[in-house]
Amino acid sequence: MSARYAAIRAMFEALWLSRLPGLIRALSSSRGVIFTLHRVLPEEPADFSPNAILQVRPDFLEYVIERVRDLDIDIVGLDEALERLAAPTAGRRFVVLTFDDAYKDNLRHALPVLRRQGAPFTLYVPTALVDGVGELWWQAIEDIISRQEAIAMASGGETDYVDTSTTARKNETFDALYWQMRKMPEADRVKLVRSFATAYGYDLDRQCRDLIMDWHELRLFAGDPLCTIGAHTVHHYELAKLPVEQARNEMAQSADILLAQFGQRPAHFSYPLGGPLSAGRREFDLAREIGFKSAVTTRPGGLYAHHATAPHALPRVSLNGYFQSRRYVDVFATGAIFSAMGKLTG
Repeated sequence: MSARYAAIRAMFEALWLSRLPGLIRALSSSRGVIFTLHRVLPEEPADFSPNAILQVRPDFLEYVIERVRDLDIDIVGLDEALERLAAPTAGRRFVVLTFDDAYKDNLRHALPVLRRQGAPFTLYVPTALVDGVGELWWQAIEDIISRQEAIAMASGGETDYVDTSTTARKNETFDALYWQMRKMPEADRVKLVRSFATAYGYDLDRQCRDLIMDWHELRLFAGDPLCTIGAHTVHHYELAKLPVEQARNEMAQSADILLAQFGQRPAHFSYPLGGPLSAGRREFDLAREIGFKSAVTTRPGGLYAHHATAPHALPRVSLNGYFQSRRYVDVFATGAIFSAMGKLTG
């Protein structure tokens, strides 16, 4: 675990021991929290699993739902959340459950929990990935590094061979390659990840088909009355790195495709990756112009009354796989804590 995550864990421990989250919730004007989830898997991650931050166990998801309700917090869908934010006076506090990317494990492991608990949720769908032609590049570079004792990394026209024989070196290499790709234009990043995968015999299209629901599976998932389908672009590109018309097309076409598949245009949108590097004022304006009722980021924070007039830049709180401790759920459910964190780190 990185020093940053160790510091966050220490803060969570201190908050839990102090019993401050309950007092903060009582005094705060935060009306609710939107939780971000990605993968739900029963297996413990391997020692080298930098993407383990994106996965939680089914039993932890179930506990989160039960504990939130024990705290007298409602679990509601996005439409009801927007209605509550727009109400002139604060009512009962609420949590919204959202899942990004349409992983198959959501169907296998999350849906049974959500059905058992009667918990509404939103799934944000990147349509090219459901077609089986996108690339989950963050997982691909983890998979490739995990199998290699050394890898070749190209930068500035030169190739360096990097030792990846230990877990520590694998983590260092992953971080370097991940941020190299994050800083590149999307077209260049696609070329790099495709050439990297080819060099190591890694089939990106098969990976996509193995990890992401196909349209048949997605229809089974979306057919549950607890489910709201939201848009998440076509190719899962970082929109802020695209020319404005390409960004607009990624957003609008994903909604058009979901309308064609399900007969209903999605009202809600999630910005891929969702942080300040990936989405900003331009993208928030595009979401409003295209006609989405809401759009979520991954910027941390709780929901306040003022978000009713700015619903295209909603904050979320990540149920991070590194923090699957039951005593931390009281912290996760306290939006004001994450709003303060966002101000400190933003």
